[in-house]
Amino acid sequence: MGSIAAILDATPHADLLRAIGQVAARENIETYLVGGSVRDALLDRPTTDIDFVSVGNGAGLRLATAAQAEFGGSEVHRYENFGTAAIRIQHGSPGDMLVLEFVGARKESYDRHSRKPAVESGSMEDDQHRRDFTINALAVDIHPDRFGTLVDSFGGIADLNAGIIRTPLDPETTFEDDPLRIIRAARFACQLGFEIDPITLAGMRIKADRVTILSGERISDELNKILCANTPSVGFRLLYETGVLHHLLPDLVALQGVEAVDGIRHKDNFFHTLKVVDNLVDSLPERPCPDTLWLRWAALLHDIGKTATKRFTEGAGWSFHGHEEKGARMVKGIFRRLRLPVDERMKYVQQMIRLHHRPVALVDDDVTDSAVRRLLFDAGEHIDDLMSLVRADITSKNPRRVRRYLNAFDSVEEKFREVEEKDHLRAFQPPVDGAEIMTALELPPSPAVGVIKNAIREAILDGKIPNDHDAAYQYMIEVKDALLASLEEDAFRDRR
Repeated sequence: MGSIAAILDATPHADLLRAIGQVAARENIETYLVGGSVRDALLDRPTTDIDFVSVGNGAGLRLATAAQAEFGGSEVHRYENFGTAAIRIQHGSPGDMLVLEFVGARKESYDRHSRKPAVESGSMEDDQHRRDFTINALAVDIHPDRFGTLVDSFGGIADLNAGIIRTPLDPETTFEDDPLRIIRAARFACQLGFEIDPITLAGMRIKADRVTILSGERISDELNKILCANTPSVGFRLLYETGVLHHLLPDLVALQGVEAVDGIRHKDNFFHTLKVVDNLVDSLPERPCPDTLWLRWAALLHDIGKTATKRFTEGAGWSFHGHEEKGARMVKGIFRRLRLPVDERMKYVQQMIRLHHRPVALVDDDVTDSAVRRLLFDAGEHIDDLMSLVRADITSKNPRRVRRYLNAFDSVEEKFREVEEKDHLRAFQPPVDGAEIMTALELPPSPAVGVIKNAIREAILDGKIPNDHDAAYQYMIEVKDALLASLEEDAFRDRR
């Protein structure tokens, strides 16, 4: 490793670091680049957040104000109780934004029933003692006369070189104070490809139940980062092996294990799931997070319905009939518990889980165009994502079997192309909409409009009529009398 100053000068933000050092010197504020900003610079990893610690009461807030006056950017967001402030500035290519966070050196004390610390002003040594891991407890002086001087109180450079995640203080105390650090340890090991120090790993196991005091938002933020790593299974295995995942995603952990009846076993669906997530990530190198975050969630949760639907039948073996629908229905509870968005993103995850076995049924040569149409309609614009998930779901260790399955799905996608070329069903919209139905048939807004619209859709999906306006309109005229009469009969029976 070269000199720290030379490494910092080679980063895209070197000019900014030196300029802030000059502002700090002018304001007579002792200031250091700290934490992940130092770690990522030494690992040559990109960053969008840069953290500074200033020594002295209110020093972080004063430096933030001075930096904003010097460089512009957004209004200073001040958090007086914690002595911190942040600004967003334009830096680098047009549109690239950088978050600068300014913190006063502090020491923290924790109450056992909360992860929110009591904070008071402290020395630089105090500030390093509160850091989660040695590789994040590095600090670099940015004063112009001392630029690049490293402060490494806990052997962070040695751990960085060795690829080790280790707490600077006793891990049980570190995790007792702030149990989010337990999940962060797994996340950093996953993101960086590092090993967790055995004593630190033991502390994670001992304090695993402390994660129950964390908010869903903090937990899901870390899980999202694990899912966005290149090999998410590393993080989830660590959380599982330390007993942490049992508190975070018990429905996922419930998939672990293999049961045998009369010597007939099923696969371990937990470790299968982790392999599916890795397969998915490997198959989409050009689509990193956040673009594929919710597809990764779908892969992680795609089999959670199997625990409740597992059955053994003599002569047939193990089955999980209906696990797709069961799993899709479980998603909302999981998303609510983790404070994940209960909106269209959640519905997308449910859709992927609900449909992930449907393409398997289309492998046979004698499959009908109607079945293909219905899947294209149900998946809509997400059909490519669904097929990515389906392919990732192949986890056999037999290369010939994998190749056979992949070839079968190639044929399914060819069927999609053939039907799509004829029927234009991707992102399907009814060729006759509700407004036109009401005008043509002189109907008020009513259930009858929906019934007629659904009848047109079913006729298109069944191949009775082509997917175009004139055919759909003519079909509406032909079936309207029978459909309306049927509705009147149903209403009459209900009144009786």
